[in-house]
Amino acid sequence: MGQNLIKQEISVGKENQDAFADCHPIVNFIYFVSVIAFGMMSLHPVCLMIAFMGAFAYSVCIGGRKAVLRNLRYMIPVIILTALINPAFSHQGVTVLWYFPTGNALTLESILYGLAAAGMLVTVLCWFASLNHVLTSDKMIYLFGRFAPYLSLVISMTLKFFPEFVARIRQVYQAQKCAGFMVDGKYFKRIRTGMRVISSAATWALERAVITGDSMRSRGYGIGRRTAFSLFRFHRRDAVCLAGILILAGMTLAGFLSGQMAMQYYPYVAVAAWNIRSIVAFGSYLFLAVWPTGMHIAEVLMWKKRCRVMQSGDTIEAAVGSR
Repeated sequence: MGQNLIKQEISVGKENQDAFADCHPIVNFIYFVSVIAFGMMSLHPVCLMIAFMGAFAYSVCIGGRKAVLRNLRYMIPVIILTALINPAFSHQGVTVLWYFPTGNALTLESILYGLAAAGMLVTVLCWFASLNHVLTSDKMIYLFGRFAPYLSLVISMTLKFFPEFVARIRQVYQAQKCAGFMVDGKYFKRIRTGMRVISSAATWALERAVITGDSMRSRGYGIGRRTAFSLFRFHRRDAVCLAGILILAGMTLAGFLSGQMAMQYYPYVAVAAWNIRSIVAFGSYLFLAVWPTGMHIAEVLMWKKRCRVMQSGDTIEAAVGSR
């Protein structure tokens, strides 16, 4: 009996969201605004490494092993494309490595800036993927529904539409493939096949939009005064979490404003000197970036400890019963 109870609780615990996603929507929103803003404010290599490490680790926590392959699948092309585009169009810098046939210079500074910009873009995309997982449509409506009801509805429906549209494209693709309509070979035939898949998915999206509008109108949307209801409650854990995030964000912002995290790429590479204030700023940014990952790991360890205690108690109970 006890073993079955433990297995049931473990299965239920796996289905639940992580500890940070269970926090109040205000805590989630302030955190993601902070880390995404800081991720776009500085191109310092240490900042980029900290932001990427935090974003990638948290995406793995909420997505599992599949998140690693999914992240690498879009990270590597984005990094390569961005790193190649910047040196091709930007020829600033004093360290000339090579000259193109057009006479334009390939500089070390443009390559480094392209790599930094690629790292920033990948990190922000990774954070937005986690934001889309944590800030669900009901949380967005809770945050913006009172003072911007139409905007909150549009944002929540948009965030929900893109994953569903991609899933629909995959579903149509698999159906076309099973029916034998997928053509491999010439380039234009593959384009025609892809256009057929996109057309089917777009038709589904338009039909779904019409049905959604009719359903909202039949339910009385926009008639009379709006009311609000939510199950979200601000607990003491949320207050502690919000206070920690605000303190770390404030210390990180102070480091940004004081120039401790500044990095110059043009016309030559220059970085701010290290001192106590820069170490404190980078340390604060590190703790801020790994905050949700730390909460997730602590929750998993606590859950495993609880399961071990329950299992040991069940073993003792079975031993006493056998006597």
